Amino acid sequence: MKKTIRIIILLALVSTLTNCNGQTKSEKKQSELKTDKRKLVGGGCDGCELMYVGMPKNIKSIDTSAGWTEKGEKLLITGTVYKLGGKIPAPNVIIYYWQTDTNGHYSPKAEMDEQAKRHGHIRGWVKSDANGKYAIYTIRPAPYPNNDMPAHIHTSIKEPHIADEYYIDEFVFDDDILLTSKKRKAAPNRGGSGVLRVLIDKDMQVAEHNIILGLNIPNYPEKNQTKINSGLEIGEDQPSFTPFHAFGPDKGTKTCPVCKYGRFHGIVYFVGNHPNWNYIEDWLSFLELESVKRSKYLKVYFVYGNEQDYNKENRQKELENLGHKLNLKNTALTFVPSFSDTESEVNLNKLNPEVENTFVIYRNRAIIDKFVNLKPTKDNYNLISQTLDNTKNEYFNLPEPKHD
Repeated sequence: MKKTIRIIILLALVSTLTNCNGQTKSEKKQSELKTDKRKLVGGGCDGCELMYVGMPKNIKSIDTSAGWTEKGEKLLITGTVYKLGGKIPAPNVIIYYWQTDTNGHYSPKAEMDEQAKRHGHIRGWVKSDANGKYAIYTIRPAPYPNNDMPAHIHTSIKEPHIADEYYIDEFVFDDDILLTSKKRKAAPNRGGSGVLRVLIDKDMQVAEHNIILGLNIPNYPEKNQTKINSGLEIGEDQPSFTPFHAFGPDKGTKTCPVCKYGRFHGIVYFVGNHPNWNYIEDWLSFLELESVKRSKYLKVYFVYGNEQDYNKENRQKELENLGHKLNLKNTALTFVPSFSDTESEVNLNKLNPEVENTFVIYRNRAIIDKFVNLKPTKDNYNLISQTLDNTKNEYFNLPEPKHD
């Protein structure tokens, strides 16, 4: 009897050890996979690997999708691919895209590769040219049937010197009623904001959309950790927020800068806990002249967010006196209790209150340039003016569709 019990215990122990070893191997494998995924640039991408299925040997900077000749709203997406930082164009970057048809389906064709059918027949590739330019002629996708997800175009990126492909924010449409404020704020802004703002050119919708490589991409190898951070990055959207207007066209209100004046250029000049009033006066005088010169094509906002000894009445009086002293007519002088204030939502700007200043230049809500700790010198005045001149909100020469 004792011998039998010992045998049963021994068999149970062997079984337990076998099972534990099996589980350990499995868990180890899963752990290794998770670790590998964490090391991947972009953190992995479900479906991005299909970009290699059917990829042409020679990819051009302009592509015309299979949907272009089909029923639907014709759409051109064109822009520039930039290196991290948003100022240097990036050539030879492959952009793979796939989208639904006008019924909201990824509709495959019988002759397609079986793997690629998952992405439907409206898919394609472009490669940025020597100046970082690309263009995609397609049709506007429809949202999934019986779903509250906004209509979108999927995109993945393959850079020439990075082994991993990675996805960026889906292209969605600013005028889509399904694109709620909550969904806008939840977007991770991978590669910059994915929101397309379309204009009409004859019978075609046109969206200018720039891509910033590495922006908000996990494990990206070129991130500069030493720079002074303040504000969102070039390529992201200037968020809506409601500072109190102490002086200027909207005096006495909490008008949102980009909500009311978001179509053309805007400059938001932020000053936090360390105001240099001589510098502030110099900058405001220059920005007022720029605003007068550019008329409706430029709106300028000064946002004061010093949290030290904050008093609303005193702050309002302080800025009113400043506006009268400088004889400002177009520039808005506004303030918030602090740059971390959630009621005005100025916190969405991710500002550093300890820097001397942060200049954000946006156009059509998208941030096109940013400067931190900028002194009021002639060279820096020219820097601001040239940025505005080089990014005028004018139609450019649209590329022609390319057919194989």
